[in-house]
Formats: sequence, structure tokens, C-alpha cells
Amino acid sequence: MTTTPAVYDPVRVDAVLEAPLSRWLWLVKWLMLIPHYFVLCFLWIAVFLVSVVAFFAILITERYPRPLFDFTLGVLRWTWRVSYYGYGALATDRYPPFSLGEEPGYPARLAIAYPERLSRGLVLVKWWLLAIPHYIVIGFFAGGFHAGWWDGGLIAVLAVIAGVILAFTEKYPRDIFDLVMGLNRWVLRVAAYAVLMTDAYPPFRLDMGGTDPAPLR
Repeated sequence: MTTTPAVYDPVRVDAVLEAPLSRWLWLVKWLMLIPHYFVLCFLWIAVFLVSVVAFFAILITERYPRPLFDFTLGVLRWTWRVSYYGYGALATDRYPPFSLGEEPGYPARLAIAYPERLSRGLVLVKWWLLAIPHYIVIGFFAGGFHAGWWDGGLIAVLAVIAGVILAFTEKYPRDIFDLVMGLNRWVLRVAAYAVLMTDAYPPFRLDMGGTDPAPLR
């Protein structure tokens, strides 16, 4: 009898659909998140600069400097929490903390395994050439880049549909939540690959649901 080996992924995205949710708060979350958008604009400028430094560090040493890796991971976590509260999911009413830390008590979580070695060859091409097919796909999912996150695409449309249903039924549709999570998980995996945090090519698949099916490496 053969067994299927466990599938490991360096990027893990988990979230909990909280209940009850306010029927109308989602209408003004864009306003409440303005301070986060302002801070994230500067943080993503910093991530761009950090990625340039990391590019040369990987090219020379095959390592992503750990302090820079932790900073980039912190910005991704912050961004994911803001998106989950806002129009990337609308699946919690808990205001996201202004934090680069892990925040294990928050319902949206992101973990990325630190790589001991990264390929010198891949760092030259993965972020622009190899990732192009994914950029096309997530452009449809997530729309345009704004204030440190993607918006205006399928994810935002589904989140707003869930908000409208919530307003009339007081329930967030579970099927929409599972799909929104799968789309966000895809986007975050590509984001981690694009900012050079992993050499693992993102899979072309929707891993739907709040719990990431692949254990973290």
C-alpha cells in the first residue's frame, strides 16, 4: 500500500469567519481604514526598497537577510489583516491592529517559512518573467494596486455581494467566504514569490476555505 506524501507550502494563509457580523458596518469600513491605507503606502515603498537590497543579498550570498525578511513578512501580515477586515473579505468586524507582528489572536493569519537558501539564478527572473502568468490571473482576481493592496477585482465584488446578503439576512454566505479565501490565498502566495521570499512556484489552484490545506514547511 502506497501513501501520498504530505504537501508542504512555504506560505500559509488561515482565517476564521467571525459571527455575528454587523449588518451595516461594511458600508463605512473604507472610511475607518484610511489611517491604515496611509501607513501601508509608506510601508510598501519600504518593501520595494527592501526587495532591492534582498535581491543583491540573494545574488551574492543565497540568503534573504533575516531582519529584512521579517519586515516584509510583517508588512504582508498587516496588509492581509486590513484586507480581511475591509473589502478583501469583510469577514471580521475586529479592527486590525497597527502592527507588523504575528498577532495570533486576530482572525486573519499569514505565515511564511524562512528559507535557508535561495537560488541565485531564480532571483534574476522569478519576480518579473516566471510570475507573469500569475500576474495575469491575480489581476482578474484582485484588480488594481492601491494603498498596499489589490482592489477592484473579483475578490472585492464577491466581498460586497457577501456584505449585501449580510445586510438582509444577518449571515455571511459560507460558500462565498470559502471562495474569497481561495482567491486571497492565491494572491498572497504570488506576493511572497514576487518579493523574493520563496523559490516555491505558486500553484495554479484555488485552495478554498478558512484553513490552509497545505502544512507549512
